[in-house]
Amino acid sequence: MGRLLTLARDISLSGVGVHSGEPVRLTLRPSETGTLVFRRADLGGREGTLAGAVFEALNSTNVVTAGFKVRTVEHLLATLSANGVGSAVIELDGEEVPIGDGSALPFVRALGDAGMRRLADHAPGVRIARPFAVSDGGASLVLEPPVEDGALDLAYTIEYPHPAIGRLSSSVRLSPESFAREIAPARTFGFLADVEELHLRGLALGASYDNTVVLDARAVAGGALRFPDEFVRHKLLDLTGDLALLGRPLAARATAFKAGHRLHVEAVRFLLAHPEFGEPF
Repeated sequence: MGRLLTLARDISLSGVGVHSGEPVRLTLRPSETGTLVFRRADLGGREGTLAGAVFEALNSTNVVTAGFKVRTVEHLLATLSANGVGSAVIELDGEEVPIGDGSALPFVRALGDAGMRRLADHAPGVRIARPFAVSDGGASLVLEPPVEDGALDLAYTIEYPHPAIGRLSSSVRLSPESFAREIAPARTFGFLADVEELHLRGLALGASYDNTVVLDARAVAGGALRFPDEFVRHKLLDLTGDLALLGRPLAARATAFKAGHRLHVEAVRFLLAHPEFGEPF
């Protein structure tokens, strides 16, 4: 059980989309609606919400709502969700949320600058009542009832056949403090060997050493890691943002193994389609 918060004032950030490579301005605005509203300023102020939206997972997470798309929402939604901000206008003058430095820190700092105010003492949420799993080959994501009432515990294990990564595991009980300290600074990462193929698919056109931890065949290229296990911490960031697609606080124990955006989104779709696996709290 948490508080429903909105922003105390408008706050704006500018940057590029990591996939589109296009410049974009993001403005977060206070809202009394009790939900997150996406607004495309470049489309005449057209608005949509998560309710009834279509979710895409393609090297990032996209929301298609009210006839328009918002790309790469996961880091922003993770920040809002972890801080209890469930009522806000997310206004963009382009299709993709700016990537910043590849982490959620720019959004954490923006929330700190804007301030937050309470709309209600209770934000109605979903507590997992029956465990379920989604899987694909050796990858899986399991959602189980929470260990403690109202808690969201996340655990993630990744395996990459790369000497700088290998097998890494990390876990966190989500709170504003643990998110800001342990998860938000972790940056997205990618491999030089994949760049040409991604560009041919129209992806990673805005990726650079300034917003991505880049790995060559043997090591991290172009700078030091923020954490020894930054790669798996970033997966926890992505999972936090993708679970926020529910549009409501979630109480659960989520355990991911080599999962990624597609399985994260599949778990959200399952829960929305099978509400009997959850219960209000």
